Amino acid sequence: MSGFAACRAGGVGLALALAAAAAPSQAATQGIFGATSSGSVTITASVPARARISGLTDVSFLSQDPAVAATSTQNVCVWSNTATRTYTITASGSGTANAFTIANGALTTPYSVQWSGTTSQTTGTALVAGTASSSFASAATQQACTSGPTASASLIVGISTADLQAMQALTTYSGTLTLLVTPQ
Repeated sequence: MSGFAACRAGGVGLALALAAAAAPSQAATQGIFGATSSGSVTITASVPARARISGLTDVSFLSQDPAVAATSTQNVCVWSNTATRTYTITASGSGTANAFTIANGALTTPYSVQWSGTTSQTTGTALVAGTASSSFASAATQQACTSGPTASASLIVGISTADLQAMQALTTYSGTLTLLVTPQ
């Protein structure tokens, strides 16, 4: 065998040895022939990172006094199965370029969105449309908050007095806010 072939053969052997060392060892044992026979297998399992948001309710500012800023705060459940239970929120509105706006035809009004990683908050981190937030840690211990805490975060939606005063009277504006939770 030439020096190159020997080196190549040694390299293949080394690559196989490294691959075998990186893979988890299987400890399956085979039974032997006899009155009874016993064997064993190793069982392994893993799950990918997952998250869930639930407990959301629609926001309604009907007949809102334009002299008073509109604010809606709701407690929601956000769960993550990562070791740190952390997640990010990406909020997208139904306006142009994911803008946080409500509309009636060509009439549009902006609204603000804030998020808090704890419940019963009236202020939080301002979210930017279409941009992932910084990480939040969830206190939820079950994916729908049916046991443990019943909620784990606060969603705060608001419309300023200036924007309310710019709205056309007796006209209902509407839009959709989408919240994407990504486990970290």
